[in-house]
Amino acid sequence: MSKAVSHKEPVAVVGIGQTKHVAARRDVSIAGLVREAAQRALEDAELTWADIDAIVIGKAPDFFEGVMMPELYLADALGAVGKPMLRVHTAGSVGGSTALVAANLVAARVHGTVLTLAFEKQSESNAMWGLSLPIPFQQPLLAGAGGFFAPHVRAYMRRTGAPDTVGSVVAYKDRRNALKNPYAHLHEHDITLEKVQAAPMLWDPIRYSETCPSSDGACAMILTDRAGADRSPKPPAWMHGGAMRSEPTLHAGKDFVSPQAGKDCAADVYRQAGIADPRREIDAVEMYVPFSWYEPMWLENLGFADEGEGWKLTEAGVTELDGDLPVNMSGGVLSTNPIGASGMIRFAEAALQVRGQAGEHQVDGARKVLGHAYGGGSQFFSMWLVGSEPPTR
Repeated sequence: MSKAVSHKEPVAVVGIGQTKHVAARRDVSIAGLVREAAQRALEDAELTWADIDAIVIGKAPDFFEGVMMPELYLADALGAVGKPMLRVHTAGSVGGSTALVAANLVAARVHGTVLTLAFEKQSESNAMWGLSLPIPFQQPLLAGAGGFFAPHVRAYMRRTGAPDTVGSVVAYKDRRNALKNPYAHLHEHDITLEKVQAAPMLWDPIRYSETCPSSDGACAMILTDRAGADRSPKPPAWMHGGAMRSEPTLHAGKDFVSPQAGKDCAADVYRQAGIADPRREIDAVEMYVPFSWYEPMWLENLGFADEGEGWKLTEAGVTELDGDLPVNMSGGVLSTNPIGASGMIRFAEAALQVRGQAGEHQVDGARKVLGHAYGGGSQFFSMWLVGSEPPTR
């Protein structure tokens, strides 16, 4: 009787593909959009459709495009005919969760090489309407996600004493970073801090320039096992840890400023990766920040800063591209937001960094980078840590 193998198969990212994210891709259907990203990932990995064993796809709620269960008609576009295909959904964090489901299929040796892809075509929907849901027993005053999250930002400001300029500092940084990323949606060449601070107020304290755009776009990755990584002509990104956590949207004692599920998810990833001090051991972070104030909030939630200290890192320039802990080198969700793909873009951009393939927004010497996504009412979290070397644990 053979001895059971207890350890997981190492997982490597060997191919990454993105579309150019824009307000409206009227030249392609949803099928054309996802095919474009998948083809670019295959080309990056120097593989063909025949090399793919399974496909894992993710997107935000179907009513964002009005196409129910689109995965059923996307099988042809993704080379999935006759192959296993899974659909994942965890609200805004779905891009990250989708990548983790694909990674787990490789880690469990169910499949050797998996194509994972996430997308959104917001131009064919009205996400503002879709996110303006009625709440029982109160006035329907919400208008999109910002109306839900603005009170939590205010709570953070009261709790920490953060000055009201911090949000504009984050937005100015991320929009400047986006200028170095050819795939980013917003390229505001004339951006200044003063322009951000003078933008109209949408949801106090969130200004127009401190919020994310609505984008059409897709992101794809090729994940493979050690044997596949050994065959890769380019350096892979190795997964050192990955986790998902969730909690109810509303429950007694819920901390909207720093949700417990986010803390638990990060702690699990760090445990898997052998990270004792994330502030010192992680080189950069691609963080899900749809509203600028969430950078300092998540810095605390993820353990990079003590409670009440996150905004001080932002204000001191620590999170700048040339800072001690760069955050959202690609421009982040503040510059590109095809909702279903936004989390996967964070994961993919983290992998690009450790592969040394991030172009003008590359962080010199990046060896361990965290990809982070959250969704819903801050109740879904997904994260992974990737490195330039195979995991040793």
